[in-house]
Amino acid sequence: MKKLHLRRSTVEALIFLLFLVTVFSLLGSKMGSGNMLKTIMNTAHDLLLNTVFYLMGITVLTGALSKLMSEFGVVTLLERFLRPLMKPLYNLPGVAALGAVMTFLSDNPAIIALSKDKTFSAYFKKYQLISLTNFGTAFGMGFVVMITMIGYGQLTGALVGLFGAFCGSIISTRIMQRSCLKTYPELDAPVQEKIAEKIEDEHVEEAKKDGIFMRFLNAILDGGKNGVELGLQIIPGVLIITTAVIMITFGAGPSGVYDGSSSQGVPILPWLAEKIHWVFEWLFGFEHMELIAFPMTALGAVGASLGLLPTFNAAGILDGNAIAVFTAIGMCWSGFLSTHTAMLDSLGYRKVISKAIGAHAVAGLCAGIIAHFLFLLVSLI
Repeated sequence: MKKLHLRRSTVEALIFLLFLVTVFSLLGSKMGSGNMLKTIMNTAHDLLLNTVFYLMGITVLTGALSKLMSEFGVVTLLERFLRPLMKPLYNLPGVAALGAVMTFLSDNPAIIALSKDKTFSAYFKKYQLISLTNFGTAFGMGFVVMITMIGYGQLTGALVGLFGAFCGSIISTRIMQRSCLKTYPELDAPVQEKIAEKIEDEHVEEAKKDGIFMRFLNAILDGGKNGVELGLQIIPGVLIITTAVIMITFGAGPSGVYDGSSSQGVPILPWLAEKIHWVFEWLFGFEHMELIAFPMTALGAVGASLGLLPTFNAAGILDGNAIAVFTAIGMCWSGFLSTHTAMLDSLGYRKVISKAIGAHAVAGLCAGIIAHFLFLLVSLI
């Protein structure tokens, strides 16, 4: 057994080394090994200074705002307003609306904290509770994505993308529920024997001993700290994933010469996309194949995909349609490949991970397609 394990680890190590050497040799032969290493470092440094800190500023501000909304009852008000839509659209209990609001204001894992709450989960059947991973992920980091997109002066595109993500969330949740029931009929049972009469608000205002000013101050400080934590969490994804994507997306730059500057690379991804360019042009309206990098990066981390926007903007290829499609796909996918497995595992339903990933992959594509054609319609009006 030990020999088998040793052989397997040796084979894995050799395959990894071969892959690493192949990739760096391919890039180095085109860029020059020295320029390649300088570009990697300069790109990561540029992303840290000009993208990560910008995104962290947004997460701190949105974190403070979301905490204020929670503290002063706006979240509860939104949940009550959205509750009537949940059953006809998502086949979920009304309280699930709270999950959408919380993930929109924070990130995907917020839905798990709610799912593990016994009072909250008492409203659900098992297949509905499982589908919350798809439902919540479709709104993850939505507030940050929206604010970032609007920052590029594309309010219409961002709103169209929000609607696309909303449609994607319905598709993902419904497909997940249907596939779970078809394969595991036993999941059509209540999570708990007794359904709770009502959900108690977390802020069961214990006579609010603190005054309004102190509540306001504590909310913005606590929310800001949460924003800092979220900003720190996206650093590895932005620096590692975005640098890697840039290196296989963009070319030598305006001068046509590799000089070690940031955001240079070998355009492998656009070359591959060009082979089926008509698909992306028709489905998403992408005229520049470099734009494919955004949805591919969003699969792993939406924060990393947002790091591509300054480069797209500088290249002059970031238009309203791209913003609409990016918003829809960025919100709907929002790093689901890196979170779905952990989220379902924490709920104890590892067996449905493949179904959740498949449903969400389809939904994200649908969200982008809907956003593209809706933006074309809005542009004609």
